[in-house]
Parts: sequence; C-alpha cells; structure tokens
Amino acid sequence: MRLFLVAPLVWFLAMERFHDALAVTLVAGVSDALDGFLAKRYGWSSRIGGILDPIADKLLLVGGFITLGYAGLLPVWLVVLVLARDLVIVVGAALFHWLVARLQPEPSYLSKINTTVQILVLLAVLLAQVIQGFPPELVRGLIWLTAFTTAASGMHYVWVWGWRAWYGTRPEPDHG
Repeated sequence: MRLFLVAPLVWFLAMERFHDALAVTLVAGVSDALDGFLAKRYGWSSRIGGILDPIADKLLLVGGFITLGYAGLLPVWLVVLVLARDLVIVVGAALFHWLVARLQPEPSYLSKINTTVQILVLLAVLLAQVIQGFPPELVRGLIWLTAFTTAASGMHYVWVWGWRAWYGTRPEPDHG
C-alpha cells in the first residue's frame, strides 16, 4: 500500500498541501508499523514483502526529501547526503552481489535508527508548515541529527560490507 502513497505524497508536497501530505505520511507510518507488528507477531512474512517493504519506505523518504529540498524546506546538502548514501548502498550491494557472493539484505541497527530519524525530520518539517509556532530549533536539530545518522549509517555499510568482501574472497592460506 505504501508504494501507492509515494505519488500522492510528492504531489501534495509539490502543491504545498501540507495538511494532506502530513495525513499521507501518517497513514504510511501507521501502515508500516502495523505491517511490521503483524509480520513479527504472526510470522506473516514473505520474501517479496521483505523486498517491497524497504523499497516502499525508501521511495517515500526519497520522494519527500527531494520535494521538500526543491521547495527550500530542507537544505539541499541534506538531500544530497541522503541520496548519496542510498546510491552508495545500492551500488555497493549490486557489486557485492555480482562480484563476491549472493547478497542477503540485512538492514543494520544503525540504518533502522537512520530511517526513523529521516521520518522524524520529514514529519517535523510538515508539522512546522501546519502548526503555527512549531519550534524551528526542533527542525534544525533533527536536520543535523539526520545528517549525522545518514553519514554514520552509510559509513557503517561501507565498512561492514567492504570487510566482508575483502575477507570473504581471500584464498585460504596454504599451510603445507
């Protein structure tokens, strides 16, 4: 369902219909939380769900970041940082899969924190547009926290998967 919310979210943001964009974001968040709860509680998971869930999350976040950056509501440098991290991860995962071994997607704990913080900054920016007097310090703080977690998460992926690629492809030492 969240895949179908990407276009309305981007359109509402582009049209500066922030109340509607906030509603779409909240629906996406609640559906993601419910989906995660049901999958864990009842074991309702599938390979396709495991692939589509992070894609839907990523498309919503990227669409929101790009549109809010274009509107001047998020700094362009933050949008570039978020996109660069995602690009590094996708290219790195593809290279690992093709050159080293079959890749099993594993979101790191740091990546989950980063996704949460990215969602929070989008919500804060939307709330600042909807609620008069919303604290700009909170938005600024979340922007910097997003930058930190985005960079840390990206570096973590490069470190972990680079380590696995380096040591996973080395020949065994010859002891004879």
